[in-house]
Amino acid sequence: MLTPSQSVRYSRQLILPEIGSEGQARLARARVAVVGLGGLGSPAALYLAAAGVGTLGLVDYDDVELANLHRQILHGTSRIGQLKVASAAERLADLNPEIRLEPIAETLTSKLAEELFDRFDLILDGTDNFPARYAINEAATRAGKPYVFGSIARFEGQVTVFGAPDGPCYRCLFFEPPPEGLIPNCADAGVLGVLPGVIGTLQAVEAIKLVVGIGTPLVGRLLSYDALAATFREWQLVREPACPSCGPTEFRRPPTGGDGCDSAALSFEIDGGELANLADVQLVDVRERWEWEIGHLPGAHHLPLGILGGATDRLDRNRPVVTVCHKGSRSLQACLVLRAGGFDARSLRGGLDAWARLVDPGFPRY
Repeated sequence: MLTPSQSVRYSRQLILPEIGSEGQARLARARVAVVGLGGLGSPAALYLAAAGVGTLGLVDYDDVELANLHRQILHGTSRIGQLKVASAAERLADLNPEIRLEPIAETLTSKLAEELFDRFDLILDGTDNFPARYAINEAATRAGKPYVFGSIARFEGQVTVFGAPDGPCYRCLFFEPPPEGLIPNCADAGVLGVLPGVIGTLQAVEAIKLVVGIGTPLVGRLLSYDALAATFREWQLVREPACPSCGPTEFRRPPTGGDGCDSAALSFEIDGGELANLADVQLVDVRERWEWEIGHLPGAHHLPLGILGGATDRLDRNRPVVTVCHKGSRSLQACLVLRAGGFDARSLRGGLDAWARLVDPGFPRY
């Protein structure tokens, strides 16, 4: 039964027939943890608190810094140097004093991830590093609970729901973490400050839908947002039969007990010898124009990495793809993008430089 103040606070939500008093009661009973109180976690936590989620877990180990504030709107200048969980709890308690807050000022490990899935009904992943993402995913698959995933870089972001029954998990897309340094973080690549506001808000929407049981959650669908083009694209995701996390028992890997970032047996890279023996494969060269003009493999598509996401309609989804670049790092990143879009993609290990050294000595090197 709602109190008089709650009836007023949530009145605009209560009049929605899809929510009503029963939906609001489900929100009040829900226990949701926001992992990472930065760019994604800031808008997500604010909107979940405002919506009336009964218990909100706040997980972060870091302090507020000046460089955070252009995107981490949960915090303010007066809280620089303060723990993010303390800063968040202060702001959210002011926003909605009728909810319960559980600050957890710890680094996310596999052990903590498992504890979170034991204690909370739903997890919202606002982390920005691969060890945390894999730890959350492993804990989700073992607990049999979904979680809402978001990621951002520069002007683009993605959101989806992993770990739902019959839906894919994070490792269905990325069997193993990319090599260290391949995918730059926001500090290295930059990010438009409002971008995580868009993606984090979409994560909050998905969380509310899952808690209340309304609408069509982003299960098996990755929603991608390009801020510069002002476009949304949807990618269909499928559960990988040989996934080492959620696949059949014979494919699953035992818990690591570490940071959840151990390598799986399967890799998305192939070497030059394997490529030379492949038939009916689509080659995608993701280098820049000046590199392409130095030399390229016969029959290759020239789709620079910067435009690849918007040019996949030039490729046949029913044929395998091998991505190539100079040394192999950009092509592996392109491979991950294509696999997220449902392509059977691999990356040439060592790039065209290795191809020239090991397969075709006549191929130009630079």
